[in-house]
Amino acid sequence: MNDASSSTSAKKPGCTTGFGLGCLIDIGIIILCFIAFSEQMMISSLAYLVVLTIPALVVRYILHRNGSLNSLIGMLIGPVALLAAVALAIMHPLTIETEDGEEEIATPASVAQSLAPKIADAVSGARRDASATNAVRPHWEGEVPPGVKYVAADTNETASLETALAELNELIGLAEVKKEVEKFAKFVAVSKQRESAGLKVAPISYHMVFTGNPGTGKTTVARIMAKIYRALGIVKNGHLVETDRGGLIAEYVGQTAVKTGKVIDFALDGVLFIDEAYAITEGDGSQGYGGECIATLLKRMEDERDRLVVIVAGYTDEMKRFIDANPGLQSRFNHYVHFPDYTGEELAAIFRMNARKSEYILSADVERWLDAAISVWTKDRDRKFGNGRYIRNLFEESVMRQAIRVSEIENPTKEQLMTLEMRDIGIKLKDPDASKED
Repeated sequence: MNDASSSTSAKKPGCTTGFGLGCLIDIGIIILCFIAFSEQMMISSLAYLVVLTIPALVVRYILHRNGSLNSLIGMLIGPVALLAAVALAIMHPLTIETEDGEEEIATPASVAQSLAPKIADAVSGARRDASATNAVRPHWEGEVPPGVKYVAADTNETASLETALAELNELIGLAEVKKEVEKFAKFVAVSKQRESAGLKVAPISYHMVFTGNPGTGKTTVARIMAKIYRALGIVKNGHLVETDRGGLIAEYVGQTAVKTGKVIDFALDGVLFIDEAYAITEGDGSQGYGGECIATLLKRMEDERDRLVVIVAGYTDEMKRFIDANPGLQSRFNHYVHFPDYTGEELAAIFRMNARKSEYILSADVERWLDAAISVWTKDRDRKFGNGRYIRNLFEESVMRQAIRVSEIENPTKEQLMTLEMRDIGIKLKDPDASKED
């Protein structure tokens, strides 16, 4: 009894030593493969070694459990598997197909070269899938209707009220507009907080009327309003659909409701911006196309009040008559924001901003006379004056003149390619009163 016990206890150290040392030797052999094997042998030998290691470990474990494993056997199982793997690698090396369709022995470099594009595609595909899942996507499929411009929400931009207001404040001029928009945005934000806290909230109409002359930034601010409404959770997507009478009114009786309805469908979960909205009902005779459009719009604004915000814009007097003429419009549009004309200094600042964004610089003379010249050129403006559009046209004309002038210079320098001079902009003399070229 004691002898058997002694014999069993005597075997256990040997078994344990053989098992532990054998595992350590296996690890050492694998590391040695990376150091000792040639590049052409490495992939094949490692692949066969991994395959042979599994039965080797099973054999070692069974011997260990049965108490038949000694140190020598435990240590030899690993080297035997290695020798077998090397023999197989020499006789039947693993190959890989090249881009030319031929086969060559698999090496670390060739395997990496083959796998890298697949890994990159898999990673980019996963990113695209994640982006598609998280992206702000339109709820429709198909082409944008005629007479409509679709401005998608920026899916890479965090929907934040602070970010949207910061973008608004970066605009040149529009001081009163900025105050009105920020005041309204903060009012809506607090109302949302009260609602979340279970408190009563006064009914809020999110629809707005923008009044002012052309080119005063109404469309730009409407795009920012879409971001503000998205940040506040008023709309889910935050895209903007821009249109006017031409995009809403059809040519035949009965088709306007359908055409208007399709445009509204595109605007759901975003903002519908109707420029020169007063034109919808101007000259609306017995056919009643404009009335049909307004009736459709009002019904959808009510039916989709949780998914649609409408901003209408146009000349101040015309928009007032347009809203006042329809009780339905009066009840839904009660937030007015007026956009004043830009001052001469603001128009000059817009010109400089356009130049900076397009990588142009102004000569010293232009910098000196630009404000005064633009003030003189725009002092007799009427309500059809283009404001920002006028400056955009002026800048494009200046760039055209500069290109013609520089084309006559042989090997112009980078500074010459970038500089706008007085003659490019149309300032003939250092006297703004006689500056604009015909």
